[in-house]
Amino acid sequence: MTRDNPPSGPGRASAVSGDIPFGVNEMRLSGRHWLVVLAVFLGCTAAIPPIWKHVERFDTGSDYRIPYALSSDYWLYDRRLGQLTDPTRVPVLGDSVVWGEYVRSNGTLTHYLNQEAGRPDQFVNCGLNGVFPLAMEGLIAHYGGALRHRKVIVHYNMLWMSSPKADLSSQKEEAFNHAALVPQAFGQVPCYRADAADRLGAVAERSIDFSAWVRHVDIAYFDQLSVPGWTLEEDGGDPPHYPHAWSSPLASIKMVVPGEPANDPQRGPSSRRHRPWNSSGQAPTRFEWVGLATSLQWKAFQRSIKLLRDRGCDVMVIVGPFNEYMVAEDQRPEFRHMRDGIRDWLESHGVAHIIPETLPSDLYADASHPLTGGYALLASQIWKDPEFRRWLAR
Repeated sequence: MTRDNPPSGPGRASAVSGDIPFGVNEMRLSGRHWLVVLAVFLGCTAAIPPIWKHVERFDTGSDYRIPYALSSDYWLYDRRLGQLTDPTRVPVLGDSVVWGEYVRSNGTLTHYLNQEAGRPDQFVNCGLNGVFPLAMEGLIAHYGGALRHRKVIVHYNMLWMSSPKADLSSQKEEAFNHAALVPQAFGQVPCYRADAADRLGAVAERSIDFSAWVRHVDIAYFDQLSVPGWTLEEDGGDPPHYPHAWSSPLASIKMVVPGEPANDPQRGPSSRRHRPWNSSGQAPTRFEWVGLATSLQWKAFQRSIKLLRDRGCDVMVIVGPFNEYMVAEDQRPEFRHMRDGIRDWLESHGVAHIIPETLPSDLYADASHPLTGGYALLASQIWKDPEFRRWLAR
């Protein structure tokens, strides 16, 4: 036998294995071992999210609102609601009208309501930028478990009925924010054409706390990307560079929830966006209103109110005020008829509500968002409304 001619046949494997110690390492888990692995995995997925809440710093104040960059961090939203243990504090739910699209955090509706109340933290900004009624329904159902047996204010923005596209009842495929919050069954939202994998991912995130926590980490620390996606992110240059390619992902986790920018150039009186809707000569607009009988958004809002009341909440609904000056004059009767229909439904179901008067034209930034002065006036109107005072006192 020579080194150039190793033996062949059945004896070859034993000869090779004898020459190379530990040439083959094979470990097979028994059924008991697999149960141990499963128990460790389930224990970690159950323990990490609640432990994280105690370790990660989450600074909030009287005018706190979920930062714009964290708008899709529903795990953080749920955590924020869980902080409201004082039953005298009143969460105010809604879209960017409540959140304050054009204003700073100290120029919002809740800020001025607190000013009227003489208490800095009675009304809590629980608005989320871009949350339309279909998404709000999902937000309350899956991330609003803390909304039980307390007073809750809910804002309804008729902008979401201003066209089939806004109503999400269009048959044409549309991309929109907060798609993970809408009903995921095929056909329930006609313009939502996500594939099965995306829909199952959305269901998993809303059903499994660990999945929602993973999404929170991605949004808060990795620019809304997964860790692999963040590592391979390009800087937009030519040729492209990868600034995170050699960075440690752990170094990006600061264990402090990011806040709003100290000076947001997009918001506040010094922003170029903070100006009346018609300052550049814009004329009134014709809307493609979707009627109450067929509107998906209005039906979702009705279900949200029912869900809150079923949880023992005392609900106050604030409708608008929509910028009527922006509605074409011949369409205003149709708009008012729809608004009256909303009032009729709220009254017939015993839901406390306020429909504030339309604000002066120069206090609107667009069809539905007030400017800073508009929020101050709106809060004053609401605070002085007898229905609101009775609701607050009962």
